[in-house]
Amino acid sequence: MDQRELDNAISRAVNYMLSVQHEDGFWVFDLEADVTIPAEYVLLQRFLGRRLSEDLKEKFKNYILRRQASDGGWPLYEGGDSEISASVKAYFALKILGESAADPHMQKAREKILRMGGASKVNVFTRTTLALFGQVPWHTVPYMPVEIMLLPKWFFFHLSKVSYWSRTVIVPLLILYAKKPVCRLKPWEGVRELFIEDPQNLKHLDKFVKGNPLKNAFIILDRFLRRFDPYFTKLFRNKSIGLAEKWTRAHMKGEGGIGAIFPAMANAVMALKVLGYPEDDPDYRRGIKALDDLVLDKGKEAFCQPCNSPIWDTCLALSAILEAGIPKEHPSVKKAVEWLIDQQITDVKGDWSVNAPYLEPGGWAFEFENALYPDVDDTSMVLISLLRAQMLDRYKKNIEKGVNWVIGMQSSDGGWGAFDIDNNYLYLNNIPFADHGALLDPSTSDLTARCIELLSLLGYKHDFPPIKKALSFLRKEQEPFGAWYGRWGVNYIYGTWAVLMGLAQLGESKNSWVKRAALWLKRCQNPDNGWGETCYTYNDPRLAGKGKTTSSQTAWAILALIAAGEIDEHMEKGIEYLIRTQNKDGFWDEEEYTGTGFPRFFYLRYHGYSRYFPLWALGAYRRMIQNGKTLEDEVRLNKPLQLNLPAIKHKFNF
Repeated sequence: MDQRELDNAISRAVNYMLSVQHEDGFWVFDLEADVTIPAEYVLLQRFLGRRLSEDLKEKFKNYILRRQASDGGWPLYEGGDSEISASVKAYFALKILGESAADPHMQKAREKILRMGGASKVNVFTRTTLALFGQVPWHTVPYMPVEIMLLPKWFFFHLSKVSYWSRTVIVPLLILYAKKPVCRLKPWEGVRELFIEDPQNLKHLDKFVKGNPLKNAFIILDRFLRRFDPYFTKLFRNKSIGLAEKWTRAHMKGEGGIGAIFPAMANAVMALKVLGYPEDDPDYRRGIKALDDLVLDKGKEAFCQPCNSPIWDTCLALSAILEAGIPKEHPSVKKAVEWLIDQQITDVKGDWSVNAPYLEPGGWAFEFENALYPDVDDTSMVLISLLRAQMLDRYKKNIEKGVNWVIGMQSSDGGWGAFDIDNNYLYLNNIPFADHGALLDPSTSDLTARCIELLSLLGYKHDFPPIKKALSFLRKEQEPFGAWYGRWGVNYIYGTWAVLMGLAQLGESKNSWVKRAALWLKRCQNPDNGWGETCYTYNDPRLAGKGKTTSSQTAWAILALIAAGEIDEHMEKGIEYLIRTQNKDGFWDEEEYTGTGFPRFFYLRYHGYSRYFPLWALGAYRRMIQNGKTLEDEVRLNKPLQLNLPAIKHKFNF
């Protein structure tokens, strides 16, 4: 390894990172999903009666067409197989944008969609979109009565039993399901040609599944309740709509839009539109602005982001430049730290407090503004970045509040979910509405390990009750081949990186379960000396650790091996790969999707991942070969400080 090459690569990457930091102190990079989000944005404008400029229409069209696969369809991620729902939405949006069904690329798309079974095979959310535009009857969507708003918490279905993202999507959607609006299209704008059968004759699209009696029971219940819908209308409908509207408006108050995620924001403004509110309604106006703020104009193309990621990008970028040697006194570090401190949520009790009314707020969200929904992943990673920057003395109260909130959010199984405690009512993934299988927010290995990492950096050991329970959870979650499943990143490489980073700070690096994970990582190294893993591993775990090499996944593998104490030729070759593939601007080119929204259903391309993770890996490697320690090793406390953590007393009587 040429030391000068390593130093030069780090210097180029650091210079790039410093050059793109916002003057307010944060970093934020593009966040890209599949074509469904841009397509939905186009369709939303038509539903709301808003006209896109000709220039923007052309840019959206260019983006959607560039993402079309050679077989005519559209995939969920770069290099993936064409997927029916994404393909139908992309085709539909192109029709609204003025493309003709006779155009060659549209004919090719239609042929592929029909080969995949036609538009009646789409998922629930796409089916709902088709119903909103009169392309299928409303009775084809799963039965979700607005009277759900009246259900008691003890009932088998309640809003508190589903995840934050499901909650914010469902409540305004209940209003749409109750009102059953239809946006009328011109004859040539519809997608009748995508159906094998007459869509107006469709009846039951949710089919019974052999060997799944619970799912079949929910389908029967769906059909049974649908027959009684007229009675609900007479007795409870208006009251329930009023409750849904009140809930929606209460959660739209911030500037970031309801839940700060596109699907929920779109449903909310559509619901207000259907209820007859004018365009100058304050909540409607704020909701529209929040949606428009997600649109990125990239010159010849434009697309809509599913949300934005400034807090996540900032804490990770801060960790990377610190690991690369930027001192804590540097102006960029100070600005980033001050910005992160300003984003802490200390005065709002969000939905998480339903299951933890005793717990004081103190977390961080993912976006610029989402006060009702801080998350454990961002909070723990922000706190870790603050500890890396050696800000414990200066911001002890802030860190104390954050740590207390994280501890209070631990679930009873010992793990952590992202937004709620014990959000693990897994039977609900069998209801017809939940065909994406992501209705819930149970504990995951990656988040649990992050919390162990945080607590270990603060000096807590194996006997600390939250850590003791979390270790038990992680032992159960390790796969037979040695890796851990990655819920929020693709996939086993991500999960294994997160777990080994956490275990390293607890002194577990020499234990057998860590060695098994490290050995698995080494076996996964590609012939080009990097690492990669396809999103398809969520469908077929036998592909774990296999896929085209990417800079972000290579960085995770290197950081995981460093955490496991495996400084050998595998790592050196990985470092050489990163140095060799760095571009002249100081970052790495990466088209692949290595972020996960919902496994098997929704993936993300974090444009920042190829900026800060490789830099982090290079910096950590240099520290290891120079003094045998990473920055985390250097800042870790030998024994815990006296922190005021009432959550510990409440949960563990410790």
